[in-house]
Amino acid sequence: MTSPRILQFPSTGPVDIAVQDHDRTRTFLLLHGGGGVATMAGFAGLLAERTRSRVLLPTHPGFNGTPKAAELTDVTALAKAYVALLDHLDVSDVTVVGNSFGGWLAAEIALLHSPRVSRAVVVDGIGIEVDGHPLADVRGKTVAEIQQFSFHDPAKAPTPPSGSSGPSPDVAALVGYTGPAMTDPTLVERLGHAEIPVHVLWGESDRIADPRYGEAYAAAIPGSTFTVLPRTGHLPQVETPEELLEALLTFDD
Repeated sequence: MTSPRILQFPSTGPVDIAVQDHDRTRTFLLLHGGGGVATMAGFAGLLAERTRSRVLLPTHPGFNGTPKAAELTDVTALAKAYVALLDHLDVSDVTVVGNSFGGWLAAEIALLHSPRVSRAVVVDGIGIEVDGHPLADVRGKTVAEIQQFSFHDPAKAPTPPSGSSGPSPDVAALVGYTGPAMTDPTLVERLGHAEIPVHVLWGESDRIADPRYGEAYAAAIPGSTFTVLPRTGHLPQVETPEELLEALLTFDD
């Protein structure tokens, strides 16, 4: 089943989340970044087809014009909503995979110690502060401008939708969760409390958050694995999906 559904969680308030559910056996929760759910949709289909897994792909509330509950004030609140989603669906042994902002979310979910989550994969995540390696400031930039920072080969970037010459509306939704700096000064220290296996994957040509930023991310997580993906930018699931799939499945075995 791939049609979106709207779910509500009384324990966290009236939070609506539209979820594409590729319903099979093993479960993956895929979390998109600031580019919106379209940046993860193709990879969700690839993962479901190749692994015969159940792949959950939510649209973060507030993105793509979806409603956002007042209770979703920050990244931790959204992470708690996704743990509530897993409880609602009664799934177990879930691998959480997040790209960019979704990588930050995956890390926050790992820190909530849900018994339903067995491993997490941070793909070019954001959220930490690294001296000398700041995140690129994408506020006010057009989709096309952001793509120049996001791809090893910008020619592989999807054609921006017609009429998208202004700033991406999803960036405003992103900042609503992360704040203008798109970082949390407490995150590095908190990552030391992760107890599940975490794989940090990074594009060698990422210009949103460079590989040294990724190294710092992995170093903050006890026992994590760090892998650099060649000829790849900030969006491996778009630019080199086969390589990302191979790295993901090697970790998930």
